[in-house]
Amino acid sequence: MKKILITAYAVNPYKGSEDAMGWNMLLQAARYHEVIAVTRKNNGPSIETYIKEHPEMNEIFSRLSFLYFDWPQWARWWKKGPLLSMIYYYGWQLTLALWLKSKKPDMDIVHNLNFHNDWAPSFLWILGKPMVWGHVGHHPKIPREYILPVYGKRAYLKDRLLWLIKNISWNLDPFLTICKRKAAVIICMNTEAAKRLRLTKDYIIHPSVASDKETEVNSGSAPEVFRVVSMGRFVPLKGFDLTVRSFATFYKTLSPDFRKKVKLTLVGSGPCKALLKKIAEDEGICQGVEFIEWIPKNEVKHVYQSASVFLFPSHEGAGMVVPEAMSYGLPVICLKNCGPGDMLHPGSSLSVPYSTYNLTTIMLARKIADLFWNNDFRQTEKQLSEQQYNELFRWDVRGEMLQKVYQTALKQDQL
Repeated sequence: MKKILITAYAVNPYKGSEDAMGWNMLLQAARYHEVIAVTRKNNGPSIETYIKEHPEMNEIFSRLSFLYFDWPQWARWWKKGPLLSMIYYYGWQLTLALWLKSKKPDMDIVHNLNFHNDWAPSFLWILGKPMVWGHVGHHPKIPREYILPVYGKRAYLKDRLLWLIKNISWNLDPFLTICKRKAAVIICMNTEAAKRLRLTKDYIIHPSVASDKETEVNSGSAPEVFRVVSMGRFVPLKGFDLTVRSFATFYKTLSPDFRKKVKLTLVGSGPCKALLKKIAEDEGICQGVEFIEWIPKNEVKHVYQSASVFLFPSHEGAGMVVPEAMSYGLPVICLKNCGPGDMLHPGSSLSVPYSTYNLTTIMLARKIADLFWNNDFRQTEKQLSEQQYNELFRWDVRGEMLQKVYQTALKQDQL
């Protein structure tokens, strides 16, 4: 058993997305090793409360300790919005490494776990131990046709400004080059991250997201309502405009009697919620659409259990909700990209390639229609989804991957 120091910017056992990934990866690492986890101070109360509430996990917790690091409040009051958060995250990584250097913790391996990105380097190499970097992620820029006409100039310029900053880092930041060279192993969460960083060795491709196994999956019988579900933050990156418009295209092909048997359920919140409601209103499908605010994690399962299909045409390079949906045996319709598109089973036919905005909307609608009208097809896709989850998207698969990565990192250090 080795001592692993893991830094994770986002860790919260009560949240989803990046916070859930951070928490579960720490637990998986603690299956095999003693783990010193370093995260932001604001994550502390939730972590400590969860540990107290789950004494049945004391064996794992006995191998897991926490250190908390953050800038003082007066030095981070400006951390607002994506751009300033990016700047703060970069500074946090640098000062964290210097802080750890002064504390001289006892460890065999250092691991920079998250926040997912391929533009901000880790500085943990200054600790002089074998370093694992990742999961390293990559979000491609949103195609112009999918953001400018829908969300406006401000959203488009913000996306392109972030893309410019990333390009500056990829091409000009010497510390990113040093980080790549110093890392014993780099874990890339998709193929595009490896391509963008121009990696040629000492890396693996492995998804970052996973989900706990849900034992109560949908039965093979057709439900009374064919429910199309999607969930996440209502922001341009997630592509919920495509969700609403593709459902509308499908919905309008149905007779009044069949329209009573279908429903689109959107779970989440965010700055684009009013716009999405406006799209539904303009499409004339308000009677077939419902919006649900964020609900506690233990209640989300009821939404998944009522669903027939999960529709997630996101432009991002990950998507925690995809393995969650798979754990409930749901077919997943998405775009063919380096994110959700790469998560589907190779035999699935539910990913849609980028085309013109209108044609992509039509193709997504056709996938919904295929699942609605063809029960055999829906059952096949359901089985593929379950198989993909069992083989790749269980959390214990991540733990086994970490064990191999740490062994490799130690061997690299001995060469």
